[in-house]
Amino acid sequence: MNERHAQVLDLVNEYKRIEVNRLSEMLDVSQVTIRKDLDVLAERGLLVREHGYALCRKADDVNNKLAVRYESKMKVAVKAAELVADGETIMIESGSTCTLLAEQIAETKKDVTIITNSAFIANYIRDKGNVRIILLGGEYQKETQAMVGPLLKKYASEFFVDKLFIGTDGFIPKVGFTSGEMMRMESVHSMAGSARQIIIMTDSSKFQKQGVVLQFRFSEINKVITDGKISDETKKLLERNHVDLTIAY
Repeated sequence: MNERHAQVLDLVNEYKRIEVNRLSEMLDVSQVTIRKDLDVLAERGLLVREHGYALCRKADDVNNKLAVRYESKMKVAVKAAELVADGETIMIESGSTCTLLAEQIAETKKDVTIITNSAFIANYIRDKGNVRIILLGGEYQKETQAMVGPLLKKYASEFFVDKLFIGTDGFIPKVGFTSGEMMRMESVHSMAGSARQIIIMTDSSKFQKQGVVLQFRFSEINKVITDGKISDETKKLLERNHVDLTIAY
């Protein structure tokens, strides 16, 4: 994907439904070019392509979450992939930025094994690159296409890796990172018990949101990777709490 694709996604998500001719005018390219862009994005499941216009997917669709703030999430995923070496085994939880990380690894690394609880990720990268996927068992959660529950904890405990990459839903300055859903939080904790490092990947908008349950306190996190729009106040807060911060510009 290129920069214009990201701009198209942003506009489709902003307007929910937008005509080809309007996209052409707003981005100052031909309608033929826009149609080709929409075909590429629709093939990747990031939007719905209809005759003469494009529309975003339903809010609860996993692909829709992937399309929102795509450019920022991709920058974070590219930076996170730099931490993964050829031949390494890592864990990745479910989530949109995690999906983009898995894609980056599959396309740029060799002989990496990804252990994940996400059926969506396993399907998303099934035909990409040279990567081995181990899908953890558990109860299938339809809305996220991820495995959760006590069986997941059992299967995750059979492994030990150096790095676990996770996303987050929100942030509380005096506490740490939060999740919007209890089952997801429990699944992440089950996987965290099998990793030496916990690395949070998030676009900077999540620092202005608050989840309903505590995910991890500052002391439990090794590294945070986010985009360049993070505030100076939040940067200083993470530094004071001894969290290694990487900015993906």
